[in-house]
Amino acid sequence: MIELTRLSGVEFWLNPHQIEYIERVPDTSIAMLSGKRVTVKESVQDIISKIVEYRRLIGAFKNEE
Repeated sequence: MIELTRLSGVEFWLNPHQIEYIERVPDTSIAMLSGKRVTVKESVQDIISKIVEYRRLIGAFKNEE
């Protein structure tokens, strides 16, 4: 799970495997596979960095090399 912050300042954890896509409109909006959307304070690049760090932590890249 990755830690993110809603625009209201509430922190929450999101399963990055459920992300369909991320866009900046102008706030960062995450579209989930379920169809739900979440708007967060973090930038697109910050979210990508958190996903990469999370995947390294769980060893996901070993299967992708």
